Amino acid sequence: MKQTQNTLIYILEDDEWYANMLEYYLLLNPDNIVKKFFTAKDLLTQIHNKPDVITLDYSLGDANGNEVLKKIKEFDADIEVIIVSGQDDINTAVKLIKEGAFDYIVKNDETKERLWSVLTHLSKIKQLKKQVEVLKKEIKKNYDFSKVIIGQSDAIKKIYQLIEKASETNITVSVTGETGTGKEVVAKAIHYNSARQKQPFVAINVAAIPKELLESELFGHEKGAFTGAAEKRIGRFEEADKGTLFLDEIGELEISLQAKLLRVLQEKQINRVGGNTVIPIDVRIIVATHKNLLQEVENKTFREDLYYRLLGLNIHLPPLRERGKDVLILANHFIKLFTEENNMQPKQLSENAQEKLLSYPFPGNIRELKSIIELAVVLSNDIIEENDLQINSNATLNALLNYEITLKEFNLRVVQHFLNKYDNDVVLVAKKLDIGKSTIYNLIKEHKISIS
Repeated sequence: MKQTQNTLIYILEDDEWYANMLEYYLLLNPDNIVKKFFTAKDLLTQIHNKPDVITLDYSLGDANGNEVLKKIKEFDADIEVIIVSGQDDINTAVKLIKEGAFDYIVKNDETKERLWSVLTHLSKIKQLKKQVEVLKKEIKKNYDFSKVIIGQSDAIKKIYQLIEKASETNITVSVTGETGTGKEVVAKAIHYNSARQKQPFVAINVAAIPKELLESELFGHEKGAFTGAAEKRIGRFEEADKGTLFLDEIGELEISLQAKLLRVLQEKQINRVGGNTVIPIDVRIIVATHKNLLQEVENKTFREDLYYRLLGLNIHLPPLRERGKDVLILANHFIKLFTEENNMQPKQLSENAQEKLLSYPFPGNIRELKSIIELAVVLSNDIIEENDLQINSNATLNALLNYEITLKEFNLRVVQHFLNKYDNDVVLVAKKLDIGKSTIYNLIKEHKISIS
């Protein structure tokens, strides 16, 4: 039996000769550490050392085998127990395995080989469990929200705080923000830092599914429920049971399905399309939209009762143009990722390139920045220059004018842009814009603009 790490095995056997024989045989594997006990009392006083495996003589002189098994499992259900018994009783074996024993071995000429085989199997299971735990830790590390949601602006620090609060409970979360701001990344960060992290995270983009298929996609269907339903299908709600269901672009859900979704959220149960069976579900809901849902409610395109059911804890992701120097932090992050993934030498942004990025409003937000940076890395030499950034020279003003905003908001964005450009030098910005520096200080004090 090949094992990559030591396995601590306790032998509980009141026959000293038989215990010595098992010990000798098990120690033929140098990876095994074996300790013998002749009474249940002695073993239970040492169980705090958490052996990997216990071989348990079912017919002990000082204790009942069932009771000893029960006490071991109550202390630590992960300790595997192999019953070694002189009784060839199938009913007893089945009963003990139901109560938590890993296997039941009869004392005969094949006991040693059978025990060896069982321990080999256990060793493989142990290694697989460790691999799974490593993967789970890796997943959690990958969704450390301070590492996947990049930035140092006040707005992003506030997002960190809200994600942390959302992760502590099962409250419904609504993530709002423009397209490309990272709404699904936030949803995953909440899930993988919550108590549901070991359960499924299931995402569905409501806008991407034809409306005639969406009900089946969400709730599943029975065989023959409609033309083309050749087999039973499990819906996304069932897939996400005990975990998290992320409904992206929830504002696109048609009004008839909104009523069905509301009922599911209230009753915590579903019926598959074409079926009568009630299926209970335990799902944490996170929704996302780029729309103003309250405006949709006023327009009668979104149910008011569903709106308040889904609102929960709202996390609003600011557009990239409002995040100041985060643009450069993100740009350098994408440069590092792309060069490492493609075995390229590290690259840096020139000062002119940085200024160009800071002056652009990024209507496509983070998604657009990532695309621009990856192309610039390919086009550039050692340093990414201004000309490597494929941004239309007229795009800055045109993109800003495409937003239907007030003149007051336009002025605030201009001041914010110049603060970002000139490293928060209020005096210099006031001079450049020909306004009083007290005006800028008042805007900062009133949280209408920020320094980062």
